[in-house]
Amino acid sequence: MASSRADSDGASRLAMKMVVTGPFGAGKTTLIQSISESKVLATERSVSDGSTSKAKTTVAMDFGQLSIDEELSLSLFGTPGQKRFDFMWDILSQGMLGFIILVDVADEAGLLEAADILSFFRERANVPFVVAVNKCKRGKVAAMERARQELDLPAHIRVVACDARDRDSVKGVLLELLYAVLADVDASLPAPA
Repeated sequence: MASSRADSDGASRLAMKMVVTGPFGAGKTTLIQSISESKVLATERSVSDGSTSKAKTTVAMDFGQLSIDEELSLSLFGTPGQKRFDFMWDILSQGMLGFIILVDVADEAGLLEAADILSFFRERANVPFVVAVNKCKRGKVAAMERARQELDLPAHIRVVACDARDRDSVKGVLLELLYAVLADVDASLPAPA
């Protein structure tokens, strides 16, 4: 969904809604924190079941914003990664123009969860998406190919390596998503007469 919002100087700007999703611990909050121009609204709470070494988890959403130019910005909504918060997946998927599914191929359980999350989002909205493979310091090509295979992705789906902590890397992922959205818009336009 694209909506119009006024900046602090009163200028109107078109805001495009993009969702960042993926399994627990994939790096969704970090990705949004790395790129957002505004302070990220995060709903992280302490992990209470002791089942992981990660101290906090998102329970509702993360929210950040990024200006593309004077007329366009991205509103980034990060989902919780745990299945018990999947009601938020449904809420956050409404009106999105595209989504990023962030995965860590070293996390076997996470890859299985990523397949379920991907299926969930694809059932909710027929929008472009990009798979971003985080935490692959070495063997990026092999990691991307493994993600493609494990998620059963056709060749036209974009799979990219990223480091969620690195702003330039995250910019590259967002550019891939914007290219996918633009290609989808172009494909839906009627052919010239």
